[in-house]
Parts: sequence; structure tokens; C-alpha cells
Amino acid sequence: MPPALAYEDKGPGTSTRVPLVLVHGHPFDRSMWNPQLAEFAADRRVIAPDLRGYGASPVTPGSVPLSRHAQDIAELLDHLEVDAFVLAGLSMGGQIAMECYGRFGDRVRALVLADTFPAAETSEGGRARAAMAARLLTEGMAGYADEVLERMVAPYAHPEVKAHVHRMMTATSPEGAAAALRGRAERPDYRDLLTRVRVPTLVVVGADDTYTPVSDAEAMHAALPDSRLRVIEGAAHLPNLERPKEFNEALAELLGRLEG
Repeated sequence: MPPALAYEDKGPGTSTRVPLVLVHGHPFDRSMWNPQLAEFAADRRVIAPDLRGYGASPVTPGSVPLSRHAQDIAELLDHLEVDAFVLAGLSMGGQIAMECYGRFGDRVRALVLADTFPAAETSEGGRARAAMAARLLTEGMAGYADEVLERMVAPYAHPEVKAHVHRMMTATSPEGAAAALRGRAERPDYRDLLTRVRVPTLVVVGADDTYTPVSDAEAMHAALPDSRLRVIEGAAHLPNLERPKEFNEALAELLGRLEG
């Protein structure tokens, strides 16, 4: 049975290096990871799916919880015959990575939690996500994309990076984005899970991120038994795109620790 998700699968399938799985955030698609695909697929298999409701993957109306995203990723990796892997997620993708670790952590060899946070949604936050879901269905993505662009990336980000991020947001299905927002509002609290993570973990955050500030990253770093924290200067919520050299160096260091 073919997988539900569209995906990139690059790099040498015969490599002895652990495959790298990249989980994008909201409201983006797998092209968010282009700098990492270009860098790491030279010597290892790198897999980057479009999450359900995003990119070229199918849209499921209503509500798509993080558990459904995690199940999709597990089914994709089963289809690709990938048993063990390094799992990296940014923002919502980081929360999906935590959900994945809770469900099939025995397959995860290392974690990257980028610009994300582990706490359950608050009542106020849930209402805000529901209101935004309704707005996106009514108005579409363009106005929202214009409003949040210079929080997703820093105001001083390179124009080409800004244009890429804006394109991803405006190309996203409003129905898919709304379903993910509703599902994310129901997420569990992952803070206890972090204390039980038994693999090397990289916690990375843009220094100027206002969605998930450095203090959130510091708290995750403190909770994780074996983690390193990297704060990337000159970046906001998408340091992998804003400062790919620095992000890739941090990721390469984690991979080196794992395989060295």
C-alpha cells in the first residue's frame, strides 16, 4: 500500500550512516528543509515528508491531531523500510517528533528539537487556534502570511528566504492548515516525556525567535538527560533557512556524536 504522504527521499540508500528524517512546521512543506537535504544527502539517506494537509500530501478536513501525523510518519518509514533513524522536527514538527518518540522511540537514534516547546495547549491558546482555523477557512492564507512573515523569519532575513517562506505559507491549503491547528490545540504535555529520552538530543533555537523563545529551549535542554543547546544568532523561528550554515554545523555535530 503506498504511503499517505508525499516525500523527498535523497542520498545513498546503501550508506552505513543512520538515515535522517526531517519534519517541517506549520504552515510550511518539505521544501523548508532544502538546505539540509542539500547538505546531508551527500553521504546519508535523508527523508523529508509533506505532513498531512501540507504540500503535496492529502488534506483531511476537520481536525488532525499530532498522533495522526506521527502515525503517518511511522507508516511512511515502514514503507521505505527505514527501521532506525535520526528524527528532527521544527516548531509543530518538533512536537510531532516528541509524539513519535513517545510512540516508537526504540527506532529513534537521536533527536533534534528546533524552535519548539513541549507544554500542552492552554485554554486561551486553544481558543486562539480555533479562531485562526476559522479565519483561514474564511479568508485564505495570504493575509495571515503577510502578518506573520517577519516573525517566522527575522525582519532582517535575506529577501530570498523571506520569499520562500511566504510562498510556502500561501501555497498551503487553508483546510489542511485549519485541521492541523485544531489538532495541535489538543496536544498532550510532553514535558515528562523529555525526562525519559534516552538518545542524544540537539535543542536549537533562533536567538530572535518570539514564537518559541530561547527560554523555552533552555527549559527543554535542562529536562533532557543527554542534550546540547545551540542558540543561533541572526535568526528567528526558522534558523535552518535563515542561518543554514550554523544550523547544519550543529546538526553535523550531533550526527558526529552519534556515529563517531
